[in-house]
Amino acid sequence: MDNIFDGKKRYNSFDSFFKAKFGCKVAKIPLNGGFTCPNRDGTKAFGGCIYCSESKSGEFAGNPEDSVEVQFEKIKSMMASKWKDTKYMPYFQAGTNTYASLEKLKLLYEPVLKKENVVAFSIATRPDCIESDVLDYLEDVSKRVFLTVELGLQSVFDETGDIINRRTTYAEFLDCFYRLKERNIPVCVHLINGLPNEDYGMMMHSVKTVSDLHPWAIKLHMLHILKGTVCEKMYLDGKIKVFSLDEYVKLVCDELEITDKNIVIQRLTGDGARDALIAPLWSIKKFEVLNSIDREFERRGTYQGIYAN
Repeated sequence: MDNIFDGKKRYNSFDSFFKAKFGCKVAKIPLNGGFTCPNRDGTKAFGGCIYCSESKSGEFAGNPEDSVEVQFEKIKSMMASKWKDTKYMPYFQAGTNTYASLEKLKLLYEPVLKKENVVAFSIATRPDCIESDVLDYLEDVSKRVFLTVELGLQSVFDETGDIINRRTTYAEFLDCFYRLKERNIPVCVHLINGLPNEDYGMMMHSVKTVSDLHPWAIKLHMLHILKGTVCEKMYLDGKIKVFSLDEYVKLVCDELEITDKNIVIQRLTGDGARDALIAPLWSIKKFEVLNSIDREFERRGTYQGIYAN
C-alpha cells in the first residue's frame, strides 16, 4: 500500500508539517516560566497530577533560575550546533503556562517572541486556565507567529481524570477547545496511554473522540513512572502496569490508524529524565521506539487515517 505522507513516515509528523510550512527545520525551545498548577497549589487540589514530578513536566525545560531569555539563548545554542538553517519555536512547557495574570504572561512571552528567527510559539496549559483577556491576547499573538496551544486532556474519561488528580473535566476541555478554535488558534491535545484502570478500548476511544474534533495536532505519551510521584507508589504496589515496547508500538499504530490523516502527530513517545525514570526503561531509547513504530507500519502496510472513517 502506498504511503500517503512524506515517504519517510507513515504519519503526519511534526517535522514534516513545519518543513512544508517554513521550508526548514523548526526546533522547539522548552522553557520554564516558573508556573504552578491549580491542582498543585491548593486552588483545586494539592500535589499535581499523580504522574507529574516536582519539575511539573519540565524535565527538559530551561533552568527556572534563569530568565526565559537566558534559557532561550542557552538551549538555542545547543540546537544550532545540531541543525543548520534552523528556525525556532519557544515552548513554555513546565506547569500550567497561562495560570497567571495577563501582565505576567506578557512579561514572559514577549521577550522570546521578539527573538530572531522565532516563527512559532507553543504554550502548554490546562483547559480551565485561559481567561477571556488571555484568550484575546493569544489571538493577537497568533497573528504574529504560528501559535499553538497545548491542552493537557490525557483521557476523555472523567473517572480517569479523578484518579490522576486532574481536577478539570472533559466538558471544560471542550469549552476551551472550541473557544480557541473560534479564534483560529491551533490546538494540540495531549493524551496519555496506560493510565490507571484504562484498558485498550478506553485508550482507543479517547483517540477516536479527539480525532473527531479535528484538532491541529495530537501528542501521544505512555505513562512514565517517575521517582517521587504518586505513580511510583502505585507501581510498586502493583496497581499500575507499564507497557512492553512491543505492546506500546502496536497500540500506537492502532491509534494512528483511526486518527484523521490531516492531524499533525507532534509526539508518539516520551523520554523521562534518566535519573528520575523508574519504568518503562525502554522509553529512554526514543529513536528505537520511533523506528519500531515505523517498522510496524511497514509490516502492516498501513498508515495514519486508513481506518479513520
